Amino acid sequence: MPRGGGLMAPGARLRFLLAVWTLAVLARRSAGEAGDGGWQRRGPGAPAALAEEQRCAVERRADLSYSEFVQQYVRPLPLATRPTPHYAFSRPVILQGLTDNSRFRALCSRERLLDSFGDNVVRLSTANTYSYRKVDLPFQEYVEHLLYPQDPTSLGNDTLYFFGDNNFSEWASLFQHYSPPPFSLLGTTTAYSFGIAGAGSGVPFHWHGPGFSEVIYGRKRWFLYPPEKTPEFHPNKTTLAWLQDVYPTLTSSARPLECTVQAGEVLYFPDRWWHATLNLDTSVFISTFLS
Repeated sequence: MPRGGGLMAPGARLRFLLAVWTLAVLARRSAGEAGDGGWQRRGPGAPAALAEEQRCAVERRADLSYSEFVQQYVRPLPLATRPTPHYAFSRPVILQGLTDNSRFRALCSRERLLDSFGDNVVRLSTANTYSYRKVDLPFQEYVEHLLYPQDPTSLGNDTLYFFGDNNFSEWASLFQHYSPPPFSLLGTTTAYSFGIAGAGSGVPFHWHGPGFSEVIYGRKRWFLYPPEKTPEFHPNKTTLAWLQDVYPTLTSSARPLECTVQAGEVLYFPDRWWHATLNLDTSVFISTFLS
């Protein structure tokens, strides 16, 4: 540019505009990864916000030691010290700040997952208690065409859900960056289940062995009952339908433990506890099963 502040040369101006555009793109990408990862819909047609519970009934713990975890949340409490029958088979807890998964979170943005795995074929399960039906299709097709808000009138076997049936060899480059909670249980091995699901989706009540579930993007509301207290539910009705139709009729003593797990938090679900989930936003999540 001339000393007198004249016009920029055409070549220099082009390079300057290209640099500004590149910085803007990087800034948008960084903001998306730090916020919702590009997973939340904006503008007309976006889903109405789903509510969190009025009061979280699951304890949140930061800086929990392994011995405290085992003594307070894994081992059954002696009969004389059980506060209520709900805690006879240990109890759930939400863990905070145990691991740093910022790298894994960045890799799980919508743009990066589509760039890396868009052509991969994924296996979808029906969102009912038993997940009988399986459907295979490209990951990009699922994200762009099936990742929509849950219709409350749809049955579980009409709703397809990406969670659990992952090809670990194809997704290994992603999973290698995930740091699970540093707590293991004697005699168990770990297995990952990675999932992405739309707002209002979820899995109705079921139970299995213990494990951890971390939310990477979005929010996931959990409903939990101890093993001796079978919930009232229909295995082919969605969690959203249960929340609208059955939950309001329950007495306070019949209601589950519930809490919404935020991005970056990890829920420990104990062995054999009944649980149902409801994604309040489009959510990305990963579970570590201790089998």
